Amino acid sequence: MRRTAALPVRAVALALAAAAALAAGGAQAQTFRHNFAGSVQIDYLEVPTERIAANQAFDGATVELSLKLAIDFGDRVSANVKVCVACHGLETGMAFFDLRVADELNVRVGRFTPAFGNFPIRHDPANHRTSDKPLPYDMGRMLRLREWNMSILPSPWVDNGIELDGTFFGERGQLDYAVYAVGGPKAAADSVDFDFIQSRSPERYYLDNNSEPSVGARLSGTLDSGRLSLSLGASAMAGRYDPERRLDFAIAGADLVLQLDKLYVRAEYLLRWTEMSLGDDPDSRFRYGPGEDGEFDDHFVKDGFYGEVERAFGDFELIGRFDGLRRHGNVLATSELRSRSLLLRYTAGLAYRLPGGLRLKTSAELYDFSDFDDELALHLGIAGSF
Repeated sequence: MRRTAALPVRAVALALAAAAALAAGGAQAQTFRHNFAGSVQIDYLEVPTERIAANQAFDGATVELSLKLAIDFGDRVSANVKVCVACHGLETGMAFFDLRVADELNVRVGRFTPAFGNFPIRHDPANHRTSDKPLPYDMGRMLRLREWNMSILPSPWVDNGIELDGTFFGERGQLDYAVYAVGGPKAAADSVDFDFIQSRSPERYYLDNNSEPSVGARLSGTLDSGRLSLSLGASAMAGRYDPERRLDFAIAGADLVLQLDKLYVRAEYLLRWTEMSLGDDPDSRFRYGPGEDGEFDDHFVKDGFYGEVERAFGDFELIGRFDGLRRHGNVLATSELRSRSLLLRYTAGLAYRLPGGLRLKTSAELYDFSDFDDELALHLGIAGSF
């Protein structure tokens, strides 16, 4: 077995062994509950405006598979283990314990997706109606992903750490919070942006690269009148991403979800401030020279948004989305982006519920680049859960 495949399998085995050991201690008093579930999506991406689109994105057919095992050891302790296979290969998507003190306080330890934004809550392809993800959270399916270095915070963002979270319930709504410390994103010492391969690859080990955690928090509230539901949230994360602990980053986001019967309206905005390493010779390293003060800017700003409307009509679901990315700051001399770059995307989609819990997904996307020719992307996929 290759090392990349062995690590997630070992993680599953260790988590199950730990779960069995905990369960054995209380076996005489009670039996524990478990649930096995999964989802799979196969999607075909065609870019008719390009003869060969492989240099822009992961086109053609891709498969996303997730397998999850959840175990409850009574009312206070539970464990979750998940492995997933997608364009990044086989990976441990989660392996954590939840220690529930009360509804208002839960302690999560292990490997998990930290609470940030609304879309990551439904990132599984069986839980959203388009084949790909909104641009601020995209992971591998957006066009020109290498030039843009993907999105702001690819979803799911999986990390090791500890999280405290809880829910305060009211008569017509609830308030949710989460605070956490995780390993954080990674890159080399002389980097100018995150290296998402280092952050996700088990070959680099699931370890913090600079012995300093990144910290974050999320606060959201929901009002529910029965027919109408409104949710608002705010998220933040900050830390350092290089081995020498010299390069800072900070991410902030706000989100809104409105539900009225079968109509959903969703919107999110994300902004990331990222410090860059200027290197020994910034004049030759960067495309643009110093500013009026004679100094090179040592950071860039990337922000993004999406707004989407989803409406069900029987077995059909219509989806309209408008999303975008923007980058402001100096770029490497080899980059094809400018100091101010913009990407806008317009998406129209249709999903149809098939027998057996499957869903057929189709969508057309028009990409409007400030630095490249406009492109058209077409998706056809099938997703389902079990």
